[in-house]
Amino acid sequence: MEVTDIALIAGLGNPGAQYAETRHNAGWWFLDRLVSRFQFELNPEKRFKGYFGEFRWEGKRIRVIAPSVFMNRSGQAVAPCAAYYRIDPRRILVVHDELDLDPGDARLKVGGGHGGHNGLRDIGIRLGSLDFLRLRIGIGHPSSSDQVTGYVLSRPPTAQRVLIDRAIDKAMDTLFLVLSGEMERAMHLLHTKDGTALQQE
Repeated sequence: MEVTDIALIAGLGNPGAQYAETRHNAGWWFLDRLVSRFQFELNPEKRFKGYFGEFRWEGKRIRVIAPSVFMNRSGQAVAPCAAYYRIDPRRILVVHDELDLDPGDARLKVGGGHGGHNGLRDIGIRLGSLDFLRLRIGIGHPSSSDQVTGYVLSRPPTAQRVLIDRAIDKAMDTLFLVLSGEMERAMHLLHTKDGTALQQE
């Protein structure tokens, strides 16, 4: 599957102050960094059931959506936004927490299944396609599967949060490649453990 340049970025999380610092909101943490980097605002948009904004990069307009519905209904925000602006799923970047990656790791993935992630599942259903790009922010995995819900809905200890923030910083540093559709190069830089390849660019 070929991914072109990105036109819509969606960061996933749960609404409400009680969830703001929980692991499941790593996608919103990324959007916080994005807003700071590109100096724009996310404002409530009823049409899309989320917080919406946009910024310009190299003459292109990049739309951004943070669903204000719960995680398992994320598609109720992403799909209407994509439809309104006629954005193909292959031009959407979805940023989300990832149990299968350790804190400090971030990975880009093109298409694929939802891997049990309720946000991705709903987006895929409502878009009618799972052919969107994902930025997976590692949060680690609890010792047993029956602890997953409590784990993702709890705050990470400080040491883990520092690692997650570092991964988000590294992802931000590769975003210019993602926005240009240079996915292979972005993956190479982001997936380099020590970051030396990124520093040499």
